[in-house]
Amino acid sequence: MEKIKKRFKYWLPVVVWMSVIYMFSTMQTGTASAIVWSDFVVKKTAHLTEYGVLSLLIYRGLINSGFKKEEAAGMAVIASMLYGVSDEWHQSFTPGRMPKAYDVIFDTIGATLAIYLLWNTLPKMPKRLRNWAKAWELV
Repeated sequence: MEKIKKRFKYWLPVVVWMSVIYMFSTMQTGTASAIVWSDFVVKKTAHLTEYGVLSLLIYRGLINSGFKKEEAAGMAVIASMLYGVSDEWHQSFTPGRMPKAYDVIFDTIGATLAIYLLWNTLPKMPKRLRNWAKAWELV
């Protein structure tokens, strides 16, 4: 029973976050701004953020399932990228949405950047943020 609780604790947030991404992909998107470059920045920042969070959640699940940090990081980025690919494929069936290869690139950059920041920036951050990461079992 303890093993099942542990799996839910670490993997249910991954499934929930994937569901959130999926729901966003079923919605038609309008323009975030009348200024073209601003619209681009807003939408691509959303991709970076969505997949950065996904990567961290997958990483958390993997390191708490016994994987080494390096293996977990690589697997988290690859899994996030593959989910990005599947998300773009899903969008090809969604009215008003178009699959875009460069969105997968932004998804992968977001996933990679999140792991990079966790490893390289978090140790230099204030103690309160480091404690938050420990509480969420990211480190």
